[in-house]
Amino acid sequence: MNRGQVDRSLLQGAPRGNELSCKGWLQEAALRMLLNNLDPEVAERPEDLVVYGGSGQAARNWPALRAIVDTLRRLGDEETLLVQSGKPVGVFETHRLAPRVIIANSMLVPAWATWDEFWKLKDAGLTMYGQMTAGSWIYIGTQGILQGTYETLAELARQNYDGTLKGKLVVTAGVGGMGGAQPLATTMNGGVALVADVDPIRLRRRQEHRYLDQIADGLDDALRAVGEAQRRGEPLSVGIEMHAATLHRELQRRDLEAHVVTDQTPAHDPLAYVPDPLSVGEAEELRVTDPEEYRARSMAAMGEHVEAMLEWQKRGSVVFDYGNNLRGHAKEAGVEDAFAYPGFVPAYIRPLFARGKGPFRWAALSGDPQDIYRTDRAVAELFPENEALLRWLKLAREQVAFQGLPARICWLGYGERDKAGLAFNDLVRRGAVSAPIVIGRDHLDSGSVASPYRETEAMKDGSDAIADWPILNALLNTASGAAWVSVHHGGGVGMGLSIHAGQVSVADGSEDADWRLAHVLKSDPGIGVLRHADAGYEEALETVAESDLDMPMAP
Repeated sequence: MNRGQVDRSLLQGAPRGNELSCKGWLQEAALRMLLNNLDPEVAERPEDLVVYGGSGQAARNWPALRAIVDTLRRLGDEETLLVQSGKPVGVFETHRLAPRVIIANSMLVPAWATWDEFWKLKDAGLTMYGQMTAGSWIYIGTQGILQGTYETLAELARQNYDGTLKGKLVVTAGVGGMGGAQPLATTMNGGVALVADVDPIRLRRRQEHRYLDQIADGLDDALRAVGEAQRRGEPLSVGIEMHAATLHRELQRRDLEAHVVTDQTPAHDPLAYVPDPLSVGEAEELRVTDPEEYRARSMAAMGEHVEAMLEWQKRGSVVFDYGNNLRGHAKEAGVEDAFAYPGFVPAYIRPLFARGKGPFRWAALSGDPQDIYRTDRAVAELFPENEALLRWLKLAREQVAFQGLPARICWLGYGERDKAGLAFNDLVRRGAVSAPIVIGRDHLDSGSVASPYRETEAMKDGSDAIADWPILNALLNTASGAAWVSVHHGGGVGMGLSIHAGQVSVADGSEDADWRLAHVLKSDPGIGVLRHADAGYEEALETVAESDLDMPMAP
């Protein structure tokens, strides 16, 4: 659908306040989070319904978006809306503790799960790419990926640099909806970031939202800035308008030392990655006029990109993949040793996953930042012994700019998320916050994803590609009373490479919400613990033994 058919009334952001436009707060929460996804402060290309990742949409087209909004406003408290790849296809009578919305996005039969087949179906108007939190209506801007990136770099620093990135240079690329978290996550860990992106608009946006400190006027200017920051031992992030591979090659030619090298360009989709030497405008034109030529150039460029990262590894840099399938496409392009450097999950995150720890996020439906600050205090009061969590909450309040509805994220484990959810529900019931709180998570989580190049890469028992777990996760969250549940194909790595599930709950102060939150926020991380225990991870087996989890067949 072309931009001339954009419904501008739906691009004003989410409604605020404590007045309902729907029949209940679960429906209202879904409506507000859907529209929050498309807030111009949040979305990459809201006029195209693209939230992040170059192609991740919130709805299939503008008529479908309008129909979803209208249906949510009339949806009863004992009804469930079905959404098929961004299009509302049915409303059924269910019961009050059932989800109000169930979503499935781009779920293709395995033999058809290719980009070529997907684009044919999308062009025919039959599907859309939901990414992860775009198509499940729980994206909260760049903050949503920030703590995961922060936790990854913190663990990297613990393993390699005595717990801090002070004086260390992190070289990376991509400041889109996911990659935009990289510069701030680096400086929060005390480091210096040099981040390339070909899109000057994205760079300026990250600077405006305080995720990026400054934009360099060319490479010499960038190197002066990062060099001075390293010498002073001060955190700094510098963006530069440049292709990733070009930056890497030039830094290597100058024999610069890069301590950490990674990447978050939109490499999951060859048509979203901008190959050297095309500008953003030239890339947009070639995508339309000759997509096959574009894909060929993109694949070759990703091969060169990975070869440059492999060269950094040979020079002694700590190199890791952040799950965008850059390595997979490079291998397809002929780089045989593309997987010589590890993914971030097996390298840094899996011990957290094994204990059910992952991204717990929430948003204030009131639109009032004070509600987030009150929930921040509640989380800090619940877990006063968790020094890393307290430090994160302090840094987030000081350094994270809200995009759209005020929101927060922190990593909580099994037995912690339900406590936080019930505490939020009590705040709503007592009027300590001015409207309900919506609670979700990133799809980068303990038991909600099967992704052999990302969350389930190099599993201990070889179960990388077993996709039963995210399906079980979605079914269990439906049975446990989530406000809305979603399953997706593709995610951040591309067609044929992942199946993942999402859930969202709502703290509206009611007794029903107490029941829903107590069940969903234990079941959701609990299945992650069991998934890792089943694979033989000691941390997960210890968590099962220490908790109330019931595992009929422990390894």
